[in-house]
Amino acid sequence: EAAEANDGVETVVLDAGGDVARQIAQIEDLIQQEVDAMIIWPTNGEAVIPAVRKAQNAGIPVIITNSNIAEQGFDFIKSFSGPDNITQGSRSAEIMCDKFKELGIEEEAQIVHITGQPGYTTAIERAKGFEDRLPEVCPNVTVLDTQPGDWNREKSQKVMEAFLVKYDDIDGVYAGDDNMGVGALNAAKAAGRDGIIFVGATNFAVGYEAMAAGDYWGSIYQSPVDDAKAALQTAVDILSGEEVPFLNYFDTPKITQDNMGDFTKPVF
Repeated sequence: EAAEANDGVETVVLDAGGDVARQIAQIEDLIQQEVDAMIIWPTNGEAVIPAVRKAQNAGIPVIITNSNIAEQGFDFIKSFSGPDNITQGSRSAEIMCDKFKELGIEEEAQIVHITGQPGYTTAIERAKGFEDRLPEVCPNVTVLDTQPGDWNREKSQKVMEAFLVKYDDIDGVYAGDDNMGVGALNAAKAAGRDGIIFVGATNFAVGYEAMAAGDYWGSIYQSPVDDAKAALQTAVDILSGEEVPFLNYFDTPKITQDNMGDFTKPVF
């Protein structure tokens, strides 16, 4: 839709399916095709840097979207267009803390943390945002354990199953996205462990539905439509010679059971 709104813009969409080697091969193929610009959602923030450097050396402007590359690759890109993942993690910590205060357990609450795929910039930044902000707003909340869920619902369910065996008292779960958060929720339901507060980031349809059911407290609303439109517009602006911010963030607000009526159900 965004491409159709810009006359003369032709898009080639490739999906690496989370495979780093495939994405690198795709980038190199696009270099050979001499495309005018590339928008890349990195499968791994460090591993793609050599391929991005090749694109830059070929005179192709690179825009990174959704999840930034590692800082050592910044010299090879024109702009990052997407969410501020550190802010997302920080806002998730605030959602969690506010709920604990409402329940009167902010002085003794204990939580577990399920992160995204190791090495993935989004996972690193959301975890940092959460871990830095939580002690500022709820200094007495204890993080019992942190394990990766790899953005996978089934793996996150198994991670949560292990947490539930290991820890008798879990008051909250923070997951780096709602897919993992709902996996953790499913484990808690199966174990009959009620009263746990679930908070995620990147509100997925499954998270939205779990909120509507009263099972999942909150998340961060990130529209993939806004994400895609912003990235394409950034590329068009660069090709048109316009100045664009190096970090071109769009807002991702808090969503909870209290205000979810203000948001439409996510499309993913």
